Amino acid sequence: MFETATFDDPVVLEPAIRKRWASLETSSAAAVLRAVCPEEWRDITSVLAAFSLNPSLWLKKGGNRGDIAKQIDDSFAALGWRETRVDLITEGVLVSKKGLEMERLPAVRQEGYLVDNFKGRVALDVEWNAKDGNLDRDLSAYRAWHEAGVISAAVLITQDRVRLKTLAERLWADHLEKLSGTKRHTKLPIDLGTSTTTNLEKAALRVRRGVMGTCPLPIVAATEATWNGRPYSP
Repeated sequence: MFETATFDDPVVLEPAIRKRWASLETSSAAAVLRAVCPEEWRDITSVLAAFSLNPSLWLKKGGNRGDIAKQIDDSFAALGWRETRVDLITEGVLVSKKGLEMERLPAVRQEGYLVDNFKGRVALDVEWNAKDGNLDRDLSAYRAWHEAGVISAAVLITQDRVRLKTLAERLWADHLEKLSGTKRHTKLPIDLGTSTTTNLEKAALRVRRGVMGTCPLPIVAATEATWNGRPYSP
């Protein structure tokens, strides 16, 4: 696995977008997407540019994963991306020494999973606050699809849990102070302390083990810079 940083090139990704998202990539993924899948890359960068983290949705009890992920997924759906299941079918062919086909073996179908967004030759998942086991499923599927020639690259959108937890605690304290005049130490309305949910750190650990093979993969994660600057309001 080659960890690269082509998203730092202002020709590949606008600096204004780069500043608002934490990024990690393999195999020059951003540059590959821009060159090989220009329409899909324009979609991705336009969604990243337009999205801002709204505390009223983000910190809403019971709606954390659904509201944020749905907001991003809806933006891609408006651009023609679709939730799609990708199955792989493998067929064995016996060939003689002279190159003559002798026999076709029964085809084997490997059932995939519903990727959140698919367009052209790009698969994209929004893993906001799901169980981190989803990352194992996603990354292994991306690699298999790339090796089979089905996709040119995959994209993962997630959160920088550590940095966002600090922001959430500050916004929550400000909210409590506004209500009662004191920054009482009460629990956040959502759980941001668990380390078993999908986030940049968990994705990076897997990617750096080389699980992606040669599949280009940019991971972008929301940080405090993605926040819309507004206070929390229930």
